[in-house]
Amino acid sequence: MAYHGVLIPEAIYAKDVDAYIRSAVSTTTAVDNGNIVKLTTRSAVAGEGEVFLAIAPSTGNGLTGLWMVYSGDEIVVTDARYKGLDPDPRNFFVPISTSTERHVFSVYKPALGDIILLSADALAGSYVALSTTHISATDTTGGIHLLWDTQLRTAVLCYKLLAVKYISLATGAIDDQREVAYEFECVSL
Repeated sequence: MAYHGVLIPEAIYAKDVDAYIRSAVSTTTAVDNGNIVKLTTRSAVAGEGEVFLAIAPSTGNGLTGLWMVYSGDEIVVTDARYKGLDPDPRNFFVPISTSTERHVFSVYKPALGDIILLSADALAGSYVALSTTHISATDTTGGIHLLWDTQLRTAVLCYKLLAVKYISLATGAIDDQREVAYEFECVSL
């Protein structure tokens, strides 16, 4: 089973500044917690006056000024009819919105100094101890995942690795699981 990313915002500027939290909708790609998106214009769909259109970032539309997908409620969509029945946050995702089915999700604007915890499923590439020290925005992996990197990138959204940790997950099974996660600090926007 393919899992989706888990994001835990440990200390983020957006918790105290409402302007750094928005609602978005994507008509081009499904998104998970911890994915990055570029916000364009406000939605023209009736009833979505405060909702922004989200696209995958790329070198063509910019790898700066990005927003991170985060639904703090962890409402897991099990299919089109049932929500919230799955206790495993790794199963959370937001499907692509269509003209008949809209899926609005929350995003926040990363700020320098933000500290977050991301599961391995939220990242592209592979972690190599003592080598991969950062994650950064790129469009080589479909754009929405931060990619493991060996250096600080100053012209794009970039986070520095602080520690390798674990997230304890209540999966609904008799045993609880621990998922490898990485603690990061935002060092470039």
